[in-house]
Amino acid sequence: MTEDHPTHGEDPQTAAQSRTAQPHPAVPPHPAVPPRPAVPPHPAAPPRITSRTAARRPTADVRQSLVKAGFVAAVLAVGGLLIWLLTTLLATATMQSANQPGGLQETASPAAPSASARPSLPLTGVSPLDFRVGDCFKDFDPEAIESTVVACTTQHSAQLVAVHHYEAADGYPGGDAMKAKAREACQRAALTDKSNAYNLDYRLAYPSSTSWGQGDRRVDCYVTAAAGNIIKASLLP
Repeated sequence: MTEDHPTHGEDPQTAAQSRTAQPHPAVPPHPAVPPRPAVPPHPAAPPRITSRTAARRPTADVRQSLVKAGFVAAVLAVGGLLIWLLTTLLATATMQSANQPGGLQETASPAAPSASARPSLPLTGVSPLDFRVGDCFKDFDPEAIESTVVACTTQHSAQLVAVHHYEAADGYPGGDAMKAKAREACQRAALTDKSNAYNLDYRLAYPSSTSWGQGDRRVDCYVTAAAGNIIKASLLP
């Protein structure tokens, strides 16, 4: 019988353990977890665009300085002077002809149409459809569905200085065409020298497709004071 002998200097128990002990098999490493893809940022919310369905639609992007209007007013004033001179000469010739035997009889010319006077002021809750040329407004908000009309000799922030009326049978012309008509109305508005005392802007308003369908055919030209109720006089002759 053959016996296993421990090596020199080695403890028999240790030697037996070294002969019987088996190393543990190497544990393979866990596969690396791939990094999670970055979550794309949420897209920014689109800007909210609100549209009003009020009776009328004011322009928010058309503001013209009255410095330009001053030049237009000067041109209109010169043109008005020439027209007055021609009218005076024609009237003189007509009167001379009328004084002659068989001459024309002088007839009174019809007065220019003007807005009727308000029964009493101030008036609150006035619809834009009921605005009249020359009306002055306190705390004016062109997007409001109602406004307060005050006497122009009291403090106010806006005045309706010109309008253009479309025909009832006209089709809806669209915003650009109506803005152009409102600008033309602004150019025809002859403001007084009192407008030079204020820093003013033009503000245009025109019908929405909804109010057009309800019979609204008017485009408006306002002069407004950004500083608020600082105007204390009518700016129309």
